[in-house]
Amino acid sequence: MTVEEKRTAVLIKLRGYKLARKKEYKNATGYFVKTPEGKGLVYSIPSQGTVGVAYINTLAKIMEEEKIEIGFVVTSGRYTQAAKKKALINGIELIPRIFPVFDIFGHELVPKHEILPLEEREKLLAEYRVQPYQLPRIKSSDPAVKAIGAKAGDIVKISRKSDTAGKYTAYRYVVGD
Repeated sequence: MTVEEKRTAVLIKLRGYKLARKKEYKNATGYFVKTPEGKGLVYSIPSQGTVGVAYINTLAKIMEEEKIEIGFVVTSGRYTQAAKKKALINGIELIPRIFPVFDIFGHELVPKHEILPLEEREKLLAEYRVQPYQLPRIKSSDPAVKAIGAKAGDIVKISRKSDTAGKYTAYRYVVGD
């Protein structure tokens, strides 16, 4: 199993996606998944080199043909600036090469992170009478935030075990880098 395949498996597991099918392409492997938002495609590129616009265009074409809303690119290589711009336009998430190849939440020192659903978010903000930006912040580049797929503007619920309190819950507002 390649590093990219391991990252893809971890991505699918941590974000709670359901794998529908797998398809081999000329220079990549496509994993068709079911996400809460709809259908998605994880495009795994086994490459140590640079991922350019050609890969993004290929993925966008496959997404259009298969009527898929969300796309992801997993690779060990770097992304060109043009590829980053093209991916943003096409709604494709570029998974960074620092994305873990193992389940980081399996470690005892990493607490459970989850994105707060809209109704819970509104209830929390009303209860504490705050605006989201008044909550403590967490960067969107944080490995746990990347793993669960939180974006800037989301609120993350972090549940920790505590010797004195039993269970401690913290909320963090996700901000960009």
